[in-house]
Amino acid sequence: MLKKPFSPQMALEIVTLESLVPPGHLLRKIEAVIDFSFIHELVAGLYCPDNGRPPLDPTLMFKALFLGYLFGIRSERQLVREIEVNLAYRWFLGLRLTDQVFDASTLSQNRRRRYQDSTVAQAIFDRIVEQAIAHGLVDGTVLHTDSTHLKANANKNRYDKAVIAKSRADYWDDLDAAIAEDRAAHGKPPLKPKQRQPAEKETKISRTDPQSGYMVREGKPTGFFYLDHLTVDGRHAIITDTYTTPANVHDSIVYLGRLDRQRARFGFDVKAVGLDAGYATAGIAKGLEDRKIPSVTGYRRLTPPKPGMLGPKDFTYQDDPEGYRCPQGQVLTYATTDRDGYRHYKSDPTICRNCPLLASCTANANAERSITRHVWRDARERTDANRLTSWGKAIYKRRKETVERSFADAKQLLGHRYARFRGITGVTCQCLLAAAAQNIKKIAMALAKTPSPSPA
Repeated sequence: MLKKPFSPQMALEIVTLESLVPPGHLLRKIEAVIDFSFIHELVAGLYCPDNGRPPLDPTLMFKALFLGYLFGIRSERQLVREIEVNLAYRWFLGLRLTDQVFDASTLSQNRRRRYQDSTVAQAIFDRIVEQAIAHGLVDGTVLHTDSTHLKANANKNRYDKAVIAKSRADYWDDLDAAIAEDRAAHGKPPLKPKQRQPAEKETKISRTDPQSGYMVREGKPTGFFYLDHLTVDGRHAIITDTYTTPANVHDSIVYLGRLDRQRARFGFDVKAVGLDAGYATAGIAKGLEDRKIPSVTGYRRLTPPKPGMLGPKDFTYQDDPEGYRCPQGQVLTYATTDRDGYRHYKSDPTICRNCPLLASCTANANAERSITRHVWRDARERTDANRLTSWGKAIYKRRKETVERSFADAKQLLGHRYARFRGITGVTCQCLLAAAAQNIKKIAMALAKTPSPSPA
């Protein structure tokens, strides 16, 4: 007999929120191993202790933000709507079935008025990394670094042009000392004192988000972007550092400073690093050698010479006598060392004029060929050689399995393809909280797989 359907929506049931969340849910694993209690003490100084209305609990607020990153909810309004109807989210935040969820404007106004810089986000990220270290998931022995781009919240067709200075490299002071030492070793007088200034270049400045950078890279989209410079530990791909810059800042500019911060902040004894080809510079190679850290960098393809012309690879560098030997046997001798750290080696025009390879060697009107070599080129060559060793191949392969995988997960699952906010501060907080959310998930999943010790 066909009965009339019964609507259970108004039925009264006695249930607990605890019983409605599946036992294997990700949020249960996170709640079991991650201690969020430090957030309250961390931000207590930003609240008035004895005046005003009761605020939204900061621990609850940041846990709600982590939900947005963990489940790829980019909109704070959508996040609040999801919390209203998702039982697991309510359980994670400690909200009862009948509790009213906070308004989305509470999140945005706290961000604008109370958390105006990235200090708190950086501190939360660091404390999560410390918990990973305490669980034995991070040791800092091998670190892998790369960068990825986030599309800025800006129209690429609305811009002004301006001349701006490039960023200052971490190793400029060391380079100036190396140049002075090299010139003295070759009997050259010191260069006139001159404060090193970043090179200036005309570029596009977004009218919508002026702090973003206009990116023009081979194989990359063109427009206004930010760069997220990420470092992960080689064991479980736990993120140990994230740093945000405009997209027109080269990867190598900030690397050494961020590496030093990790070593100081977490006490890492770094034994090796794996880097993308963008970090294959003489400055990075020398900086890592000075820190006694072996490095493995990707292959960086040099600009090929014009068809039919001899390139630098056709000349052989030698120490005694110092210089480059050309295919015809002439030695290009040392001439000078410039302010950029490059030694100049030049040929003898009287010999070159009668050389059968002159037309394919140089178009110089004086029949003179010159080749430059950086003062730290030896360090760069030693670093390049590491890539061909067995341990170097293993580290570089692991780099693709850690930092590249971390980028893929962030873009596919956390909505990390786009900047959620405008301005370097907002995007920095986004990258820090997204990285912290990734770490939270990795810690929970790694410890869930670890078998508990059997009783004695």
